[in-house]
Amino acid sequence: MDKKSAKDRIKHLREVINHHRYLYHVLDRQEISDNALDSLKKELFDLEQEFPDLSAPDSPTQRIGGKPLDKFTKVTHEIPMLSFNDAFSEEDMGAWLKRVEIYLGKSISENIKSPFYCELKIDGLAVELVYEDRILVLGSTRGDGKIGEDVTQNLKTIEAIPLKLPNPLEIERNIKKLGLDYRKYNLNLRKLIIRGEIFLGRKEFEAINRDQERRGLKPYANPRNVAAGSIRQLDPRITADRRLDSYEYDIVTDLGQTTHEEEHILLKAFGFKTNPHNLAVGSLGDVFNFRDEWDKKKNQLSYEIDGVVVIINDNNLWREAGIIGKAPRGAIAYKFSPQEATTVVNDIKVQVGRTGALTPVAVMKPVNVGGVTISHASLHNADEIERLGLKIGDTVIVNRAGDVIPKITKVLKDLRTGKEKMFKFPTRCPADGSRVVKDGVIHRCSNEDCAAKQREFLYHLVSRSAFGINGLGPKIIDRFMDEGLITDAADIFTVQKGDIAVLERFGDKSAKNIIEDIGRHKNITLPRFIYSLGILHVGEETAMLLAEKFPVKDIGELIEKYTKISSEEFQGLPDVGPKIAKSIYDWFHNSRNLKLLEKFESVGVLIDSQTSLIVDSKLIGKSFVLTGSLNSLTREEAKSRIRALGGVVSSSVSKNTDYVVRGKDPGSKIDQAKKFGIKIIEEKDFLGFISRY
Repeated sequence: MDKKSAKDRIKHLREVINHHRYLYHVLDRQEISDNALDSLKKELFDLEQEFPDLSAPDSPTQRIGGKPLDKFTKVTHEIPMLSFNDAFSEEDMGAWLKRVEIYLGKSISENIKSPFYCELKIDGLAVELVYEDRILVLGSTRGDGKIGEDVTQNLKTIEAIPLKLPNPLEIERNIKKLGLDYRKYNLNLRKLIIRGEIFLGRKEFEAINRDQERRGLKPYANPRNVAAGSIRQLDPRITADRRLDSYEYDIVTDLGQTTHEEEHILLKAFGFKTNPHNLAVGSLGDVFNFRDEWDKKKNQLSYEIDGVVVIINDNNLWREAGIIGKAPRGAIAYKFSPQEATTVVNDIKVQVGRTGALTPVAVMKPVNVGGVTISHASLHNADEIERLGLKIGDTVIVNRAGDVIPKITKVLKDLRTGKEKMFKFPTRCPADGSRVVKDGVIHRCSNEDCAAKQREFLYHLVSRSAFGINGLGPKIIDRFMDEGLITDAADIFTVQKGDIAVLERFGDKSAKNIIEDIGRHKNITLPRFIYSLGILHVGEETAMLLAEKFPVKDIGELIEKYTKISSEEFQGLPDVGPKIAKSIYDWFHNSRNLKLLEKFESVGVLIDSQTSLIVDSKLIGKSFVLTGSLNSLTREEAKSRIRALGGVVSSSVSKNTDYVVRGKDPGSKIDQAKKFGIKIIEEKDFLGFISRY
């Protein structure tokens, strides 16, 4: 993306994010999911990282939350309550660590047993608790990070939050029991500032929504909204009825603690509830394992989490790392794979299915949804495109709730730049050019044979003698066609692992195997590539002759050279008559075929420079026909031996044939050979014949 486009995109992103953040943080309601908002924020963050001079003090990446509501007393935090930047992948985490270590000028793991501390990221509301002389005197929300709201009376209704701290002697005993030396800490401070998270458990949330439904009211969207709304109630009795919970995770006051892990131990000693699943770990790999484990086990918890918070465990290093924008440089929220995310629709293509039905498919900027990276989403039919109001170039929300096939659920029209394009359903079939007819909500190709021909061509393309992609059998090709993953042969090489993994009965392992198999076959010899194109009357032998007579080094040269060869030149090849020559000539002068060749080149298909199979030219000009089965070698091996010596293998006997090799149970070709007076040799004579050369 160039700088001008980035500037426009950043402007639109800021406006949309600010709108949704106000709804979320101030009014406790939302129009799009947390995952979708996180995705927009991550895109903005990445753009500002790429173009730092486009950053601005009022950017959503520089702020924490919304403004405090006027109905509560405002509270200024002594030290700002920061939020976290987000990471969604191992690559994001590696980039975060690299940025931190470059800034510090050293490794954070050097001589440190547990450099990282991992906390489950509860989807709740951050609060600050202030204790004076061991008594809770103030509780406040984060607000905009600098100024929050005084919600002390409401926080006092939460039993997990102590109203009074233990006396110093009891605290000392607790610290000792927990394995630390209490003498290293300053426990006689008059004031103690603690931070934590307020949240609502799953069961309480379900009970509240059942009550809402009994009263004929709309159910709440998620527990976080209920927790935030409960804390902002003017009547503390309403808050008390909600049965909120809390885990504390940070000691703002300097007691002499040297690691974040110590802070959690001290919090327990002071009588605060802490999350028992949090853990200090020794490497970034351990962080990945911790995150992946809880991604799998998150539904076993009694509360909702949306990722893990990863913090530099050494407090001195953490302070030295400082702050970047709204967030501490030394901590990051490593989110679970979102069930919803935003991306851009780069194109809409139309695919011809097995029944001849035309299905529009959105080709999107690759995006991670539900743990897989996808680039395609079916739009089902023209009516669905109209319902969504979708244009090519739109930013959309993609949903994959419940591990189902991803679908586009909403268009974010506020992000339009004016460059988006309307999609028009084709009036001609993209596969064969026939007229498109409408059958209810479905568009179909009027040629009843179209779908079958397209399917057979794809079967042929991946077959052993062509690209040889063994992992793509007919059933898988059919499925890919039905799901809109393949609109033409070249699309095989654009399919992403995630596009396959989300399909029923596939999964990560089979998707990985298929993608790896496709990747291994992007390089292909010229004879096999010509054969794979499915040119009428062109078999393996003719493809071999074409490659030897008219060699090229890449697809671009193939297009340039073969479109200039006359039908008469093609006919000059052995066993190529007028009919075959015309078929080859017509194929390379068909605009649809040339576009397919160009697309093969654009998706990375390469012609192997070692196209010639000839290692010795002693059989140049000799033509062989094989009939019957051979005992000592396969038919393919026999063909390879003949070709390696410069000979030609033909599938039929003609007056131009030099030898017919007879194996077990030969066919009518023996009679044809006798008719033309062609020499017939047995298998053992054939082996001796080729070995002499």
